[in-house]
Amino acid sequence: MIEIFLDDVKVPGLDSELFVLWLNEVIASEKFDCGDVNLIFVSDEKLLEMNQQFLQHDYFTDIITFDYSEDSVISGELYISIDRVSENGLKMDGYDNELKRVCVHGILHLCGYGDKSEEEITEIRAKENFYIDKFVSRGTN
Repeated sequence: MIEIFLDDVKVPGLDSELFVLWLNEVIASEKFDCGDVNLIFVSDEKLLEMNQQFLQHDYFTDIITFDYSEDSVISGELYISIDRVSENGLKMDGYDNELKRVCVHGILHLCGYGDKSEEEITEIRAKENFYIDKFVSRGTN
């Protein structure tokens, strides 16, 4: 089950029900079953603290993924900085697309995709774009 939590932040334009349906479709398309997946939206400061504590990185990031998956069952926690999503959205394809990109990026990590090498980055970006293009908003007929 995918659940969404807000840690003292607001996430403008987030249609939780639609997002959960979409991410479940991503997981199924990747041939996995969905276990417990939590999307936790936090501030820059909170994610920086976590980045320092758990990864020994002293910089802002948009997402940290904790993978608890076993076999074909996807489980984990995605900590997402809504501040980074907002700021990066201004530089990229807009806030809505950046929100989708970061969330599906974390799900793809749980599915086994990496982003350390150039090859891995190319592959995960292509998957992100593929699934973002499949997102259907409630306003679409």
